Amino acid sequence: MTEMTPATPTPAAKPKPRPRPQVMKLTDAAAQRITELTKRADSEIVGLRVGIKNGGCAGQSYTVEYAHEIRPTDEVVEDKGVKILVDPKAVLFLLGTEMDYKVDKMSAQFIFNN
Repeated sequence: MTEMTPATPTPAAKPKPRPRPQVMKLTDAAAQRITELTKRADSEIVGLRVGIKNGGCAGQSYTVEYAHEIRPTDEVVEDKGVKILVDPKAVLFLLGTEMDYKVDKMSAQFIFNN
């Protein structure tokens, strides 16, 4: 009679984490304008910070400012050679958003298309 040894279970493979989708994307016009702004800054900056501001009849609006440091809670978006730091309070509002830059006769501004 042959002796049987119990089979040892093979460990289950750990599922690979899915890559997180990028919070937002930039158009070429937005990336170009951000590059221009960062070159013209008076002091050393690491990119632009995008946040959200509450208040008024319109509800919420986006804020854009120079970022002098990367905060531990910032969501870092690198697209088309520029760096955007997204405030954690704004991440859910910006998921899937495209940041553009438009110039017309009366104004020039960043536009958030979501």
